[in-house]
Amino acid sequence: MSTLAHTMMTAARPADAGVTGPNELDRYPYPDVPGSDRSAAPNWDGVEPEMGRVGRRSSGSRGRGLHGQLVQQLGQMIVSGDLGADRPLVPEEIGQRFEVSRTVVRESLRVLEAKGLVSARPNVGTRVRPVSDWNLLDPDIIEWRAFGPQREDQRRELCELRWTIEPLAARLAAGHGRDDVQQRLADMAEIMSHAVAQADTLTFSRADAEFHALLLQVTGNRMLEHLSGIVSAALQVSGGPATGCERPSEAAVGLHMRIVDALASGDGAAAETSMRQLLTVHPEVDHVVPAPREH
Repeated sequence: MSTLAHTMMTAARPADAGVTGPNELDRYPYPDVPGSDRSAAPNWDGVEPEMGRVGRRSSGSRGRGLHGQLVQQLGQMIVSGDLGADRPLVPEEIGQRFEVSRTVVRESLRVLEAKGLVSARPNVGTRVRPVSDWNLLDPDIIEWRAFGPQREDQRRELCELRWTIEPLAARLAAGHGRDDVQQRLADMAEIMSHAVAQADTLTFSRADAEFHALLLQVTGNRMLEHLSGIVSAALQVSGGPATGCERPSEAAVGLHMRIVDALASGDGAAAETSMRQLLTVHPEVDHVVPAPREH
């Protein structure tokens, strides 16, 4: 196993600096005017105000400190349905409940707006947006769905997405191989083999995520490359294989190695076939993308 592979597997996930939107959400507090629907305000009972305990269900929080923890807490509450669509979010109430400054609340709501979870409008305030407006390909939202009541839908949709793009990616990658990429893919397969022998599902999951993300990055297709981070994040969210389509096993390792060999020999058809076999584990996805017809 190369030093690069070993370092990759033991390094912690980097913190995401977050995405800030163009709007100043705190400029639009929920209006205190006749007819305002304050009865729809969130019920914060049972929500832990101690920010150090926020996000304990997931180790994948993209931010650090109070800002990242508040994004995690509010994001999980929205995605889980605890804060339903069109609910008002009053910055002052959030700040008081979680004992954080107005600046922390403002920056957190900006990140949530960029993800499509909330919107801010003059004379309306900051409100939760419906699911149809969410950026469901955002790694944080993928993570929050994986830890909420939509976990089964998230797993199924991820498998369907992977069935759609990864066999084609494997075929395309066979024509764009490089020695350094080939070595890293081989390293990931070796790591998975060791992880299976040691029943280490966490290490298997991390190597699996790196393998599939790297494969998408060498297809020569920039749109597929853009999806690599999404697939990688989705495979890592649970710290195990529960959200992936393949299970840790010698058979799965063997198929990864067959993909590596097919890429090295430039055999796109063999790489595609092995990828389809790798992803065919759950019966519910067998029908999603049929094997291509032979011409």
